[in-house]
Amino acid sequence: MITINIISNNKSWHKYIKNPETYIQQQAYHLNKNFKLYKKKDIFCTILLSGDHEIKRLNKKFRKKNKSTDVLSFPFYKKIELKKMLKKNKQIYLGDIIVNFNKIRNKKKLVNFKIEFNKLWIHGLIHLFGYDHKKDKDFYRMIKVEKKFLSFLK
Repeated sequence: MITINIISNNKSWHKYIKNPETYIQQQAYHLNKNFKLYKKKDIFCTILLSGDHEIKRLNKKFRKKNKSTDVLSFPFYKKIELKKMLKKNKQIYLGDIIVNFNKIRNKKKLVNFKIEFNKLWIHGLIHLFGYDHKKDKDFYRMIKVEKKFLSFLK
């Protein structure tokens, strides 16, 4: 079962999602209900709901890129290590995801804030599971997994 801890440092989120913590917990419930692969495991991660300034600072500090971005993921394990951990441990902390409010709100063709938010945190979650998109084949594999996860959400 996947449990998501929420940290909100930016009150602007509440203008678009009344209670982000409750919203994410509902989405995690739907994800767990449909995604039974890790049903007997306690899998945890944290999502930080931020804005431009904080995500830019983190991007510069950890990725040496002095710019704002839409989502950052900090996996605790590489894919091979995670597979080993999942075999032997019942409880696993996957890592952290940071989502930028401003990148969602300022999107040119924003249709639905919650849908765009779901796309970003799911993208981050897939990274925590060890997926990446450095090569084309990895990109397409990751997109497939993201679509599957997104189909579980309400």
